[in-house]
Amino acid sequence: MSSLRANFDELRERIRHGRELGHASFEPIYYLIFPPEQILEVKRMTPAWEAKLHQEGWDVHVFSITEHLWEVLQNDPFWSLCVQQDMAAPADWSRTNSALADIVTNCDGLLSRLEEALRSLEGSSNALLLVTDLEALHPLLRIGVIESQLQGQFHVPTVFLYPGVRTGKTRLKFLGFYPEDGNYRSVHVGG
Repeated sequence: MSSLRANFDELRERIRHGRELGHASFEPIYYLIFPPEQILEVKRMTPAWEAKLHQEGWDVHVFSITEHLWEVLQNDPFWSLCVQQDMAAPADWSRTNSALADIVTNCDGLLSRLEEALRSLEGSSNALLLVTDLEALHPLLRIGVIESQLQGQFHVPTVFLYPGVRTGKTRLKFLGFYPEDGNYRSVHVGG
């Protein structure tokens, strides 16, 4: 298994080549794949990775799934009702998860926030979007669903820090236990 550092170096090289080549039909989506047991190590390394990308001329913008999920939930008009119902039946996880997933995937949910982050960076030649905390999506949804809905909107390099396992050239298992998903249109490094 290669190290996080080596995988990050490979990722930087691939991003650099993607930017230089300027593929017309290529969306610059990259996944840095790492074993789920390394989530904390990745969180510790992320500030150094941001600094390294900045030193190389990238204007790094971080999109934390955790922060945006929490804001989406807290700002939803049904949030207090969800909390009350969860307190009334705390062991009914499927009902709670279903209600939370509905909030997160509604029209003002996570998808629209990521879409807005991408839109705000469009036209910036040195912008890079770093998407962190993907593990916070469990058990609500997987990032592949969001990526596919944003097809055609990735105009700046977008790096997803993906806790999971690569099971083929394009197939990934989110958190190592979800079923394989081969619907990614991205460059995968690590895993």
